[in-house]
Amino acid sequence: MIFHPVEDAFKEAVAQGIFPGAVVLVGKGEEVVFERAFGCRSLVPEKSPMQADTIFDLASLTKPLATAMAMMLQVREKKIRLEDRITRFFPNFGVFGKTHVTFRHLLAHCSGLPAWQPYYEDIVKGAREGKINFIASRAAKSYVFERIHREKSASPPGTVSLYSDLGFMLLGEVVEEITGWSLDRYCQDKVFKPMGLRSTSFVDLTQLRTRRLQPVHEMIAPTEHCPWRKKILCGEVHDDNAYAMGGVAGHAGLFSSARDIHLFINRLRNCSRGEDPFLPAPLLKEFLTRDETVKGSNFALGWDTPAPENSSSGSYFSPHSVGHLGFTGTSIWWDLEKDCHVVLLSNRIHPARSNDKIKAFRPYIHDLIMKTLDDE
Repeated sequence: MIFHPVEDAFKEAVAQGIFPGAVVLVGKGEEVVFERAFGCRSLVPEKSPMQADTIFDLASLTKPLATAMAMMLQVREKKIRLEDRITRFFPNFGVFGKTHVTFRHLLAHCSGLPAWQPYYEDIVKGAREGKINFIASRAAKSYVFERIHREKSASPPGTVSLYSDLGFMLLGEVVEEITGWSLDRYCQDKVFKPMGLRSTSFVDLTQLRTRRLQPVHEMIAPTEHCPWRKKILCGEVHDDNAYAMGGVAGHAGLFSSARDIHLFINRLRNCSRGEDPFLPAPLLKEFLTRDETVKGSNFALGWDTPAPENSSSGSYFSPHSVGHLGFTGTSIWWDLEKDCHVVLLSNRIHPARSNDKIKAFRPYIHDLIMKTLDDE
């Protein structure tokens, strides 16, 4: 396959400052047909080249790759049903119109919970007022969960489609409540390890602090120079709320590489064909199919699907596709009908989050890649 136009587009994107650097991997069936690194892993405090095995802060790709997977395993093991109410586990959650919210509502972003809240601001304020080691502590995480339980509904459950970080934070708490394990340990033992993923994990900031561990910065793409953390973030989650919660949360916090995500998609591909017993094909199909609770919604369960117009996936992915974006500059699109996938990992927010040029680049590069695959 001739990927020269794709290579030229990435080189031009680096030159235009769309991102410092990026890694792209294109899979067809189980094979990698194109994999390249472009530009720089870091610009400050010094320039360093991007490598194909660089590990990225995946941001919201945490939702499909970790949290939705953990929830699928709970359904498989009959620990929950998708129509179960959240109040089954957290009775206090039912206040302010949230009594009828189900797991399906949370997974399909139609629970009525707000999109986002700056919980981290209260945690930072508490630390400044004398709460020692409060930021990135278990106490801070509990505080966030209590705030979500007390949130007022923005709309009745199952009536409005609204992408919500809060819903996936809550799902992370659900996994911990059901399993008795932390979300990162559960995903490591039950998802990433069985899948053979070697560079995929959360970074538990409480462990870094108590055991004085250090991430291997040379392998990780840094994100922004954070205004309130006063440093370039590298190996510590960028998302403000996830950081305040200790780095492990249902909506953000996962780190991984393009090759690991390729292996992940291949396992799901084989499960969907009934060739891998890790997940039952009918259960996986339910999670990867657009949910019809809210008419016109593009969300599946933990995944997004291509919007009819202006999708980040471009114009060539079939309706039988799923994907997700991450705020840091990451994305996955997987076409189940055409049996191909594109993993695009960048650190577009290095060194500042104000750079949003990637919005126009994503559909453009996906179209270039899909045209190349279709021409074969």
